[in-house]
Amino acid sequence: MANRLQGKVAIVTGGSVGIGQATSVLFAEEGARVVVANPNASAGEECAAGIRAQGGEAIFVQTDISQEDHARRVCDEAVQAFGQLNILVNNGAVFILKGLEASVADWQRMLSVNIMGTALMSRFASDYMKQFGGGSIVNLGSISSFVAQPSFITYSSTKGAILQMTRNMAMDLAPFNIRVNCVCPGTIFTRASEEHMARVGMTKEEFIAAESPKHLLNRVGDPREVAYPILFLASDEASFITGTHLMVDGGYTAQ
Repeated sequence: MANRLQGKVAIVTGGSVGIGQATSVLFAEEGARVVVANPNASAGEECAAGIRAQGGEAIFVQTDISQEDHARRVCDEAVQAFGQLNILVNNGAVFILKGLEASVADWQRMLSVNIMGTALMSRFASDYMKQFGGGSIVNLGSISSFVAQPSFITYSSTKGAILQMTRNMAMDLAPFNIRVNCVCPGTIFTRASEEHMARVGMTKEEFIAAESPKHLLNRVGDPREVAYPILFLASDEASFITGTHLMVDGGYTAQ
């Protein structure tokens, strides 16, 4: 199955690290012209350059999705560069893992990026998709959209909200042939995992040993294993799927 996104233009927020990077690369391999949106300029430029070096088409737009003018600009630049906009992957997020001790600043940061950023990107991207006959939005939820975890109130609240936003957006955008779905990963080893390990003083081996048994497959996932389900939902293969979620969790929530 090659060229599943041939002729499509896609924005991937948080598109230069972890699941976002894997998605940007896979989309380009499948024929999409990719807009890598990320606040980190060096990582973003490196990701886009790597795609171009492999024969793909990609640009980088430095973006803070919590800022309305940034969200609007990345959509504008996608259309200016490639002539259309068909796919949005709302992967950009911050990871503040705290309980009730979370400060007002912690909450504001989580809400502004994870929820408001998703809403703003979806607003401006869908405005363009309406002009081009429709499209697909894939949001990134989590197992944390469904299950309680210790000291996860801040993160889980935003991922629960994104799950419900997906349903509402699917309803509102269906008349315009815009599908909206949500991918919900389990534990995936990414840079965010490494940052969490550093905060709590865990080695990689300790982290994997602790997280693996929580999944029926007894391991943690790789970012590319999430990129493929995102690809499916973004592609025309999922043309009759909207308003739903796809668990990519190694069986975590089946228990």
